[in-house]
Amino acid sequence: MAAGTCNDEPESTDSLKSFGAVVKVFRERAKLTQKQLAALVQFSPGTVASIEQGRRLPPPEFIDRAEKVLDAFGVLRAAAKHLARQPGLAAWFRQWAGLEEQAISLYTYECRLIPGLLQTEAYARTLFENRIPLLTDEEVETQVAARLERQNLLTERQNTAYSFIVDEHILRRATGGADAARELIDYLLERMTLRNVEFQVMPMDRGVHAGVDGPMQLLETPDNRWLGYCEGQENGQFITDPKTISTLHMRYAKLRSQALTPEDSRSLLKRTRGAQ
Repeated sequence: MAAGTCNDEPESTDSLKSFGAVVKVFRERAKLTQKQLAALVQFSPGTVASIEQGRRLPPPEFIDRAEKVLDAFGVLRAAAKHLARQPGLAAWFRQWAGLEEQAISLYTYECRLIPGLLQTEAYARTLFENRIPLLTDEEVETQVAARLERQNLLTERQNTAYSFIVDEHILRRATGGADAARELIDYLLERMTLRNVEFQVMPMDRGVHAGVDGPMQLLETPDNRWLGYCEGQENGQFITDPKTISTLHMRYAKLRSQALTPEDSRSLLKRTRGAQ
């Protein structure tokens, strides 16, 4: 899944809101804050808040741990069975977002836009404000907040290896204007200083490369299982087939060798910033 597309934060549903309300009731019954519950179930406070607000599909690990910590009489497990998943992209991405929170490796190739985990507020806001069909102001604010919240993964999950490869033309598009473009590059340079983040640029003078079939993501779970995600405009494909995963791995490995090194990518970013 392209972590940066305008559709990637899921729309809330009544069942998600209901489940979140139940979690909140049991949490308050236990006299716990969201931060305290987050520590007990081994998820971030932001994740707990998103689940209680009905904005995120709870991962299975959260449900099991919360059930035990909150002594919920089986209510959370029962309620979770009725969580509605919207058809199409949003449903797949809710599942993928939950997997991201536990991943030990996450590889992303993008040829359309900056991945969501690396977007600035100005960049994300520009995408959401120009989405077709148009969003309301409230919907824009909700989507931007969710996008920025997800970015905490890069610093909260320091043992997770993040690899990003993006096409050079994305950096030169100046989405949001010259000031926003410079801010974005500064932010990318800052993210590149994190030990668990590797960022590479696919140069425009690379006539052909292993990513010509489109964007892709690969994710490694804590039990060392690899999963994949690819998407189109109005649909997403969650991939578990070992043969297909192997093909995506081969393509991503080739992309890494074809892209600029992280050091050369950093130099290109600095030159691009000066040209904005």
